[in-house]
Amino acid sequence: MSLFINIEKNFENFTLKINFEHDASILGILGASGCGKSMTLKCIAGIEKPDSGKIILDDEILFDSQKKINLPPQKRKVGYLFQNYALFPNMTVKENILCGLHYEKNILLKEKIFSDTIGLLNLTELINHKPNELSGGQAQRTALARILVNRPKILMLDEPFSALDSHLRLKLQMKIKNLLKNYGRGVLLVTHDRNEAYRMCDYIAAMDNGKILTLKDTHEFFANPESVPAAILSGCKNIARAEKISDYKIFVPEWNITLSTKIKIKDNIKAVGIRAHHFSQSIKKNRNKITFIREMEEPFEYVIEFRFTGQSKESEPVWLRLSKDKKPEKFPEELGVEEENILLLY
Repeated sequence: MSLFINIEKNFENFTLKINFEHDASILGILGASGCGKSMTLKCIAGIEKPDSGKIILDDEILFDSQKKINLPPQKRKVGYLFQNYALFPNMTVKENILCGLHYEKNILLKEKIFSDTIGLLNLTELINHKPNELSGGQAQRTALARILVNRPKILMLDEPFSALDSHLRLKLQMKIKNLLKNYGRGVLLVTHDRNEAYRMCDYIAAMDNGKILTLKDTHEFFANPESVPAAILSGCKNIARAEKISDYKIFVPEWNITLSTKIKIKDNIKAVGIRAHHFSQSIKKNRNKITFIREMEEPFEYVIEFRFTGQSKESEPVWLRLSKDKKPEKFPEELGVEEENILLLY
């Protein structure tokens, strides 16, 4: 499976400008609400028409503004799971799923595809239920089954777990990820949840204000988000403007400290980021005196706010996260951070 998309669509106060390629893996499109994630899926599905550009799926042109090609949604062989699942309320689970098999004329093959799919998604006991009799997770699996029986070339999921409570969400993510891995074709998963993106996706495309900021391997994205907006999407809580001193040293005016880095610093450095769990009193590198401000207890961690000595009291405090078994009896006077854990943001 291969997807190529290079499109532009103008709105009154917003421009969607998307350019990336995707293969048979799970790609998460991570971004805040309103950044253009869902609109990107709608353009691929043919629900929305871009102003210019092209979309190619498995060497078939779905959209090309110059060649005046714009295939209708039903001819694009794209599976699109809407955020609200879009089940027909007057139909049973079986009838909803069979809607995805309307093209199949062979009755025996239709029954086999249906039987295999409901077995795969654990829906066998629910086939006579109506949507209003289903839980959120059951409705999601029914909607996914309706798409999968149609054997789309690419599967697109728009915030598929957002309507579920946290316990059910995690259980379903584990099951659905295994299903998607075995699906063997490309998957686009839109989400605003970085934890969901990390758990579910092989690659992440960080999106902001209608554009893809970066697209890279999931682990690499969290290790090096590259820009301030992407670092925020990745969950980094401590971000401050930075000035280059030398190839491996930067000054952070807001914190009034100098930091050394493992990676060579480019001239166009804008900021640094340090994740809250990377500070430690046992680390000797980038060690600075600090002043405790306050703490907040969570089920398994403490969130602690502090400032560096010399940091303005008007500036935002710095965050430290500590698991409960590692919290010291007395808050340390100094904290350090390893050079490889300094995020360089451009």
